[in-house]
Amino acid sequence: MLEHPSIKELLVKLGKKQAVGSVLSLLGWDEQVNLPKNSVVNRARQMATLSEIHNNLESDPVIESLLKDLEKDWEELSREEQTVVRHTRKDYDRATKLPSEYVAEKAMLDSQAYHAWLHARKNDDFASFAPFLEKQITLCKRGAAYLGQAENPYDYQIDLFDPGMTVEAIEGLFNQFKAELLPLAEFILNSSIKAQTDKFRGFPIEQQKAFLTEVTGILGFDYSRGRIDVAAHPFCSGNAADTRMTTRFNENVPLDSLFSSIHETGHGLYEQGLPADHLHNALGQAVGMAIHESQSRLWENQVSRSREFWQHFEPKYRETFSEQLAGLSSDGLYLAVNAVTLCPIRVDSDEVTYNLHIILRFELEKMLFAGELEVTDLPAAWNRLSQEIIGLTPPSDTEGVLQDVHWSGGMFGYFPSYCLGNMVAAQLWYRALEDMPDLPSDFAEGKFDRLLAWLRENIHQYGKQFDTQNLVEKVTGETINPDYLMRYLKDRYVPLYT
Repeated sequence: MLEHPSIKELLVKLGKKQAVGSVLSLLGWDEQVNLPKNSVVNRARQMATLSEIHNNLESDPVIESLLKDLEKDWEELSREEQTVVRHTRKDYDRATKLPSEYVAEKAMLDSQAYHAWLHARKNDDFASFAPFLEKQITLCKRGAAYLGQAENPYDYQIDLFDPGMTVEAIEGLFNQFKAELLPLAEFILNSSIKAQTDKFRGFPIEQQKAFLTEVTGILGFDYSRGRIDVAAHPFCSGNAADTRMTTRFNENVPLDSLFSSIHETGHGLYEQGLPADHLHNALGQAVGMAIHESQSRLWENQVSRSREFWQHFEPKYRETFSEQLAGLSSDGLYLAVNAVTLCPIRVDSDEVTYNLHIILRFELEKMLFAGELEVTDLPAAWNRLSQEIIGLTPPSDTEGVLQDVHWSGGMFGYFPSYCLGNMVAAQLWYRALEDMPDLPSDFAEGKFDRLLAWLRENIHQYGKQFDTQNLVEKVTGETINPDYLMRYLKDRYVPLYT
């Protein structure tokens, strides 16, 4: 597979870069989980210094020499070798065109902006965060210019998270999907059938944690090389050797912590399923965020919101929270698990209206990068589009423009991956059912290994050998098609709300 003399030397270089990158990831995880509040400045310096070292390793001139040797022998390379070379070239070109001072400045801003966002969200004070957001947009545009993408900075941002995807391609998918989604959401929201959610109060946090840890372990997450902790915003980081997940708890919103944990478990299962011998190169790394999100959303929604899943876990859930769930029938519990309501918070939204939140953010990001919207006008624009697209105006900026952490880290172009991931998840789900028509019956027995093995074989094992669209086409026979997500949402929700 990897026999060329130059690629063996290249892998040594990539191994050192990956080691530093993994330390940066751990520091980022620690910053959101454990860091003392008065240690922020020191952590920012640490992150900036290590980011500069990482960039220097990534831009080592020896890598350029090795790449030229390999590219000269391109036709003789195996597909795996070509994958490593292709992605290393892309990373190297980006690293060498981004000045080390820029990389350090960006890392410093990421840390400072994160804590500014925490303060602003807590105090409903967008004005205090706005200068950091403006700097992030400026730096993102500078980064695009360094890479020759000054005219298309948002396309550049999207490509960072989903290589090969563009604004135009996403617009086409979203517009097609939105046209069918809005009437479906309206039908469900206007239904006289309503989920009984008032029972979900006073769920002790320790019992929530014990239950969700058991569930995520049964789904397949390997806690011998991973862990779950608490953070302000749920996330998953790390790699196959050390996978870190986080969730958050609220005694009166227990389903939030459960499903956010299952969501992050989907990410973790993907990371743990990537070839562990290739953590340092493209063969052991995720394709992009749409595929990553497809894994998390498939486990969270298609699997864990299914009736079969709850046939297995309901007895344990009732045993754990017997007093709280007294008087709630099995059908009532299942409806609550699949409740559809208007909610200003993306991560608390149901899977029907969730996609509207992503379309909202996509529209705002397009305007910000096109210069059609000033940062100072962002809250008003958010509220206007929220009413127009989602059907509500958030009561505050804390529950509106300040709710997500992503923009504090300059992660523009990331949000579309969530909706794309939902589309891919549904497409993979129906393909898996073609291969295993009786798959849902596994869930009723608490068995999830067959689905995990299918994902390992069809998605995880390939690393970055295929880009998003090519991988989806390889597995399902066609590129991303939003019709499958609409089919799934109608299959799941129309019977429940009719």
